[in-house]
Amino acid sequence: MEKLSVSHMNARFALPNRSFDFLQFKHSIFFLKFPNPNQNPNTNPNLVRLRRLNCSVSDGTVPFLVQKKAAEVSSDLKGTSIFLVGMQSSLKAGLGKLLADALRYYYFDSDSLVEEAVGGALAAKSFRESDTKGFYESETEVLKQLSSMGRLVVCAGNGAVTSPTNLALLRHGISLWIDVPLDLVARDVKEDLFIPGSYPEVKDEQFALYDKYRAGYATADAIVSVQKVASRLGCDNLDEVTIEDLTLEALREIEKLTRVKKMIEEAARPF
Repeated sequence: MEKLSVSHMNARFALPNRSFDFLQFKHSIFFLKFPNPNQNPNTNPNLVRLRRLNCSVSDGTVPFLVQKKAAEVSSDLKGTSIFLVGMQSSLKAGLGKLLADALRYYYFDSDSLVEEAVGGALAAKSFRESDTKGFYESETEVLKQLSSMGRLVVCAGNGAVTSPTNLALLRHGISLWIDVPLDLVARDVKEDLFIPGSYPEVKDEQFALYDKYRAGYATADAIVSVQKVASRLGCDNLDEVTIEDLTLEALREIEKLTRVKKMIEEAARPF
């Protein structure tokens, strides 16, 4: 069976059970090589350029306070990748992109990578329903390769917290649980994804998902809570909390974690 593989610089891997030849990372641009039915299978397939998959580096628009804190954190971070877990929302994605820009990292959404690899969101949904095991294996392969790289901010899907294997892969970097109130998550889902049903129904569905994955989220190295940030800033309305506020909070948590790691390493040095 033909396989799909991903490469970044010199790294490549195979995603199981797919009909594509391979997906290749080349800097911030992605290419997908499709088999040509009129071509000898032993020859190189055609190269089709894909759109950018939310991959970015700083373009100079990072707020000053965020950039300042990122500069303070970078030296101890040493290129360690950051994995964001939690319910999918615009706040989580926005935080990830700004954090990547501030640290001059690349940003990836792991769910988007899997969807692109299998032919889009509808194809991914069909793949998940028809071959759940194969779909989970594809998620693991994507996460495996992302975790082997450095200088990435990865907005991880729920598949990242569904198995001991995937949770172990997150340990290759720093993991943050972006804890967004379900009211805001449900509103995002309803407005941005045009999910059918009433708002209370959508919220109930999101609560069920949250309840299912909460234990996995809780294994993260630190929590960035929208509610706690709002409380500390004295915000009466959660909508007053900005992406900049959350990114600063994430950088503070990263700073704490890197300092602890540095202290442990120094304590372990021989006299």
